[in-house]
Amino acid sequence: MKPGRCEEKELVENILKGEESSLRKFYDTYYRPILSFIRKRINSENDVEEVLQDTLLGALDSFRDFSFRCSIFTFLCSIASHKVIDYYRRKKIKNIVFSKIPDVEEILGTLLGPEEILDHEMLKSKIKKTLLSLSPMYQKIIDLKYIQGYTVSEIAEKLSLSFKSCESHLFRARKAFVVAFEKK
Repeated sequence: MKPGRCEEKELVENILKGEESSLRKFYDTYYRPILSFIRKRINSENDVEEVLQDTLLGALDSFRDFSFRCSIFTFLCSIASHKVIDYYRRKKIKNIVFSKIPDVEEILGTLLGPEEILDHEMLKSKIKKTLLSLSPMYQKIIDLKYIQGYTVSEIAEKLSLSFKSCESHLFRARKAFVVAFEKK
């Protein structure tokens, strides 16, 4: 059963105070409904879990500004929708830049006009420069996740990190990439 508005407000206030029991209640209450919401939009179970973690972390980061004009579930669905859009955006960029099909450039050349080819090349160059501007650890973790296609568990094992530590590194690496990408 979903909590009422007063209960939700108290839950958020307690989370902001750092009460671990409230954080556990938040997780237990919203994990499955948000997981289901994301699963309807993304097919890959590994990616669903990653988007779910990003959503929950995003909610925790945003609770200070949460005004209770909607339920926590609605708030989480909004964050999840944005994270799903980001997921597909990253996937599209990854497919463009890191395509493993050798003839893609040739095929694209016949389908795209000069402006699109230039845009494609500029985007590709910007992404590569951005990646190279990151710390070696962030470069490695982004390479493993988005270029080589490893799961978070596999990356954690490969880099001798705990799963949670690997998730945190990946989260910070993505954040650093976005900041660096926007500056270039």
